[in-house]
Formats: sequence, C-alpha cells, structure tokens
Amino acid sequence: MADNNNALVGNMSKEPNPALKKLSRLVGRWKQFGDADGTAEYEWMEGGFFLIQRFDFHMGERESRGVEYIGFDEDTRTLRSHLMDNEGRNFTYTRDIEGDTLTIWFGERGSDNFYRGRFSKEGDTLTGRWQWPRGDGKTGGFELNAARIPVSKKGRSR
Repeated sequence: MADNNNALVGNMSKEPNPALKKLSRLVGRWKQFGDADGTAEYEWMEGGFFLIQRFDFHMGERESRGVEYIGFDEDTRTLRSHLMDNEGRNFTYTRDIEGDTLTIWFGERGSDNFYRGRFSKEGDTLTGRWQWPRGDGKTGGFELNAARIPVSKKGRSR
C-alpha cells in the first residue's frame, strides 16, 4: 500500500473516489458493545476524501483511544486506513462494504485477521466479530457490535 500519494501530486483528482460513498452509512456516533465496549464517531473530513473515526473503547483492563483516517488508495484500488492510538499502535486496515456486510481486514484485503459485521435492515446496528488464527490451530477473536446513537433535534448525540 502506498503510504502517500506523492507521485500523483501533479495529477490529483478534484473529486473523491466514488468508492468512498460506501462508507457513508458509518457517519455518526456509535455505541460499541460485546467483548469490548465504548464509542466510535465517524465524520467526513472537509472535501470528502477521508472519513475520520475517533474511538474510545475498553476490553477488560485495556483502554484504547485513537483516530483512524480512511480513504481510497490509488495503488491498491481499495478503501485503506491508518489507525493510531494512545498505546502507540499505528495499524493499516483495508475495508469494504458489500450490501449490508462490512469487512475490515488487518493489513491487506484477504488477510486471515479480519472483522466481519452485518448492518441491520434499518442500518442502525452492526453485529459482528473480529477473528484471527491462533498458534494452536484454533481461531481467536472477539465479538464487537455497535448501535447508532440517535442525534437529538439540536444536532447532539443523546
């Protein structure tokens, strides 16, 4: 994956890639629950070229807060992101939404470490699970679900 688009500096698109529109259903504030709990908030960066996620979640004793920038990667032709958190993590993910299914691969598309979740018909809940192979031949992972936090009439989350 290209970490930047420096080579395209003289030939940058004036419009966001249409593939980014798939991410629109994430925009808003979400309550996360399952084996981890917390909140995530998604908003478009001005210009619409990047979706920004800010998150704060807890899993056992671990508290993780950070930000993720999601955009379209010209080299891989995929929705790629960079996530940074309060524990020094700097991870790359590949995302896709097909129909009502959200898949997030750790690293490259097709990785055996991934999240797969399904949006409800109304689009206000997401039910899914992270999974990865363990060294003992079994599958590890954890459940991670989310429910959209309704916005009050004044534009604030309740």
